[in-house]
Amino acid sequence: MSGPARPAPAPSPYDGRPCRLSPRVLLIDPIRTLPSLLLPLAGVLLAGGFSPRSFGWAAIGVAGAVVYAVVRWATFTYRVHGDRLELIRAFVGRSVRTIPLDRIRGVDVTASPLHRLLGLAVLKLDTGAGGDEQEGVLDAVTAGEAETLRGVLLARRAPGAGITTEAAARATAGVTGPPERLHARVPPSWLRYGPLSGAYLLTPFALVAGAAGFVLQWGEEFGLTGRTARRAAGWVWEHPTLLFAVVVLLVLAMPVAGGLTYAIFNWNFTLRSREGYLVAERGLLTRRAVSLERRRIRGYELADGLVERWAGVVRLWALVTGLGDSATRGQLLPVTPRVYAERVAAEVAGPVPGPLRAHPRPALRRRLFRAVAPWLVVAAVALALGWRVVAVAALVPAVLGVPLAFDRYRSLGHGYDGLRLSVRSGSLRRAQAVVERPALVGWRIRQTVFQRRSGLVTVVAGVGAGSGGYAAVDAGEDQGVAFAAEVTPDWITPFLARPPSSRPPAS
Repeated sequence: MSGPARPAPAPSPYDGRPCRLSPRVLLIDPIRTLPSLLLPLAGVLLAGGFSPRSFGWAAIGVAGAVVYAVVRWATFTYRVHGDRLELIRAFVGRSVRTIPLDRIRGVDVTASPLHRLLGLAVLKLDTGAGGDEQEGVLDAVTAGEAETLRGVLLARRAPGAGITTEAAARATAGVTGPPERLHARVPPSWLRYGPLSGAYLLTPFALVAGAAGFVLQWGEEFGLTGRTARRAAGWVWEHPTLLFAVVVLLVLAMPVAGGLTYAIFNWNFTLRSREGYLVAERGLLTRRAVSLERRRIRGYELADGLVERWAGVVRLWALVTGLGDSATRGQLLPVTPRVYAERVAAEVAGPVPGPLRAHPRPALRRRLFRAVAPWLVVAAVALALGWRVVAVAALVPAVLGVPLAFDRYRSLGHGYDGLRLSVRSGSLRRAQAVVERPALVGWRIRQTVFQRRSGLVTVVAGVGAGSGGYAAVDAGEDQGVAFAAEVTPDWITPFLARPPSSRPPAS
């Protein structure tokens, strides 16, 4: 029996009409190829002794890059044809890549400094295929055309995608729809939270490591031999004061670099609701707008590091089905105050279930043992061998591991409010996942030999979004089974010999 007829798609100026990328992209392509041409051109000039002939060959190489860019632009077209997008490349042969519009999970609009200078943007389609090679990219179209295309592609999807026929008609006709709802805007004053993130703090050392890697890989091209490197290392070793000063400068630069890196990636971060989608836009130099289909959002994750937790700030990600590169595309908020992040999360996906239920004391003993015992063994072996310095050094992380173990234990917890379940664990990176009940696809209850001796289990909720599974680590045996039975009684209760114990007191 056939279902109801699909409504005809709203007319679009792109229907069946082949379109080209903006010709202004020809000003960008040669510049982008310069880094790959730099070393070959330098080699040609050095080999030719900077003679007129060597400059001629270098000019031919640059001209070849320009011609290649022109040919690529002239032989590429795209068109929206009914319920699909076609990317057509016709040079020696003809290749047509077809992307069904109902496969499009989101559309990213990115503009680098060069693109912004020329009024261009890059359109990237997320089809949930799990790799960049399977996604469509239009590099580049005008900024206005990018916004129009995004509206057309998202609005022309199959019914049930969260977009109405009226919205499709507005998008294709260029008519402004209902006002957007602004969920979050990160003010410049919150740049001070950037240095609290470990990834941003290590930027100076990452730059030094990158420079060292470049020298090791390309040093010989510039006359830097192994002998030169050894002499330089020996000179630095003979001047420890200079080496110490460099290390101090790098450490002092960490908070500054952290704030700058935070600003570069998250400047003017905004989160809006627009026609069934959440649109997150951010970036100082390169602006990026990511669209997430709201009906595919299955929950969210709040994460914080040790220092971030002391400052009361967290990061927020959406758990989205079929989302590629979820670590960056799924970001709903950068480092922001926890109260603010929880308010935004409640608006877009529901409140945080709470309070969470504490896990039994054997979970604390396991964390104390794993944090302290290995270092005590190292210290004992070193002391037996007469290495007192090593023994004392091994005792330092053993002592520091005690408060870390207590913090890891306090982070454990799980909860369920009748609509959403939540699990939390971790210390150096503590993550709390909140998942909608309908998103669950199964449970996995595992128990190692050591957990069995302590009466503990790990309960993993299988979810078709995010990382695919979220665990209540080291819960009590009855507690873990009771949690699963509470969330999905029809799945678990038939397998129980007796009803699970009542829920433990909240932490």
